[in-house]
Amino acid sequence: MRHPCVRLLGVGLLAVTLAGCASMAQRQLADNLGRAVLSQDDPATVQSGAPAFLLLLDGMLEGDPDDVDLLIASARLHAAYAAVFVDDAERAGRLAKKAHGYARRALCLSRPALCDLHERPFADYDAALAPVGRDALPALYTYGVTWAAVIEAQGDWQGAADLPKVEAILDRVVVIDETYERGQAHVYLGAMRSLVPPTLGGKPERGRAHFERAIALSNGRNLMAQVEFAQRYARLTFDRPLHDQLLNDVVAADPVEPGLTLSNVLAQARATEMLASAPQYFPE
Repeated sequence: MRHPCVRLLGVGLLAVTLAGCASMAQRQLADNLGRAVLSQDDPATVQSGAPAFLLLLDGMLEGDPDDVDLLIASARLHAAYAAVFVDDAERAGRLAKKAHGYARRALCLSRPALCDLHERPFADYDAALAPVGRDALPALYTYGVTWAAVIEAQGDWQGAADLPKVEAILDRVVVIDETYERGQAHVYLGAMRSLVPPTLGGKPERGRAHFERAIALSNGRNLMAQVEFAQRYARLTFDRPLHDQLLNDVVAADPVEPGLTLSNVLAQARATEMLASAPQYFPE
């Protein structure tokens, strides 16, 4: 069963910007396609059309395999498509690994000193990431979230040995610019830090702080942040009033928002499902 965080957060990765394509015509086409995807309020249309976009990106990379912007865009779309629309675990895993491969290449090209980041021990991560600045932010963020997609495809978040490395990467993203992608790094961190209940030594209040910050950074318009807050924190802590308030607010909201319409529509569908299942989840 796919982790709800990645399934919903993957929609945000469908917003790809291909500013570095080989020609002005390609840039314009890619930009228009990206904006069209984000503006869709019909997920089925995106699901049907996304494979053609994936092939288009692969074709562009055949002509320019070291284009960092194109690698980032392709990595994000492959990971998003796998997380949101692919139910077959084996296929989703292949797409996630392909996405992370593109992201690793983009990060290596952007920051050659980080070419071996994947193999470094966790103890070296703070020192390795400290010099990374805004110039490498898109590559670093994409590297982190596609790695999360690979972990998700493996189906064991709590047992993932690499999860602390992903958290360290996203922590660095927040330090560089917490507003990047409308605070989406905070949503990932909120989900990751709400995996373990307090009774088992977890500190989900750290996750809550991330979710609240993400909501604030988007002025409440990133409905996925609220759904994930309810899914990962409110259910973990059995906070029914918070759970229902968050989800009812999502359902009642206008989903149309530049750059967020598609993700908001999917978030509303998930919120409706969660409200319906709440009586079975929360004890009376």
